Amino acid sequence: MKDLLVNIDVDDLPRATAFYTEAFGLSVGRRLGDEVVELLGAPSPIYLLAKPAGTIASTMSPDRRRYERHWTPVHLDVVVGDVEIALARALAAGARVETPVRTAAWGKIAVLADPFGNGFCLIEFLGRGYDEIESPIKP
Repeated sequence: MKDLLVNIDVDDLPRATAFYTEAFGLSVGRRLGDEVVELLGAPSPIYLLAKPAGTIASTMSPDRRRYERHWTPVHLDVVVGDVEIALARALAAGARVETPVRTAAWGKIAVLADPFGNGFCLIEFLGRGYDEIESPIKP
């Protein structure tokens, strides 16, 4: 693998750009036509893609894009230095809290949704992070 790019479908590109720059301190790298904004400041570039609600999500599926809260098996985990500060910033930008901050053996986590129905987590590692719960791999 050479790179990993993150693409997020949204139905309102200016609103999404404002949310992601305010919530996570990202900056606009460039605009690619009228339908794509590149955001920089994360380990991987994030591309916001303007995709109207109701359009076909894939030719291989009957699903249509929708921007109310929806479940997907893929989501973003945003690792932060202080989960409470990051949570306040995300909420001020328009995120919705789904699970308040809780502490686990590896750190703190808060579960949220962006204004476009996409779930994401804020994670603050404590101690040795995930190494706190590591188990030996059995052959």
